[in-house]
Amino acid sequence: MLSTRPLLRTANLACICSLLFACTGSLPPLRNRIEVGRDRYLVFVGGGGPAGGDLYAVPASGGQPFPITFTNVGEMRPALSPDGAALAFLRGGSLRDSTPSSVWVMNLLNGAERDLNLPQGAGLPRGVGWARDGRSLVVDTEGGLYRVGVPPAPAAPRAVTRLQRAQAESTLAVWLGNPAFARVVPCATPDDLCVAGDTGAPALLARGATDAVRWGPDSVAYLTRGLLEIRPLGPGRARRFDWSSVPRRPRQLTTFMEPSSPPALR
Repeated sequence: MLSTRPLLRTANLACICSLLFACTGSLPPLRNRIEVGRDRYLVFVGGGGPAGGDLYAVPASGGQPFPITFTNVGEMRPALSPDGAALAFLRGGSLRDSTPSSVWVMNLLNGAERDLNLPQGAGLPRGVGWARDGRSLVVDTEGGLYRVGVPPAPAAPRAVTRLQRAQAESTLAVWLGNPAFARVVPCATPDDLCVAGDTGAPALLARGATDAVRWGPDSVAYLTRGLLEIRPLGPGRARRFDWSSVPRRPRQLTTFMEPSSPPALR
């Protein structure tokens, strides 16, 4: 007899997320491909537009990526929620517009989207990160950092205070390990990636690499010349991610790799 636990878990997530977003009649973007809340997967931007293209998803086991947005504007800077059931991202005014103009959240169980308005004076958004409890976002804007609620809570954006800044900035960083012991930072040499801990100078992670992303508790992934490599944090060699029919210019990666809990910070 087949176990019903995964189905029940998905059904429970669907009930919860249906309350978070108003139903729009959209199709679930991951349906029949990825089980939300259980399967490990990657989301990234693909396409040759100057700003963004569409957003694509692919299982962590590899294979052919598939699009999860189909708009005539550019999407960029995606960030998956800690439970893997929602995706925050920025959206431009058009595919020719290299500047993001709005912040969106997509329910990955039913495809519903919600535009999160920012206050006047915030300026244009530059990136988003999720709070550890998944109930709010930190939005990096030209005017500073803002904490914004996600459905069913009202957006109610509020500026991050000086005392809250370090915690808010941590949501925008790529942390490695569990508990996290280092984060990915730019190197002094352009086009290289480094890692930095609490003390000491940054150490080289990879040359000619971009778009680093956490790959579970014990690995990090990054792009080199359009190829995705996964490197263990301990001893071992990097391996090439096995995907096919990849859209042009894959970039700006985000992952859901740890269904049990998000990484703990020291």
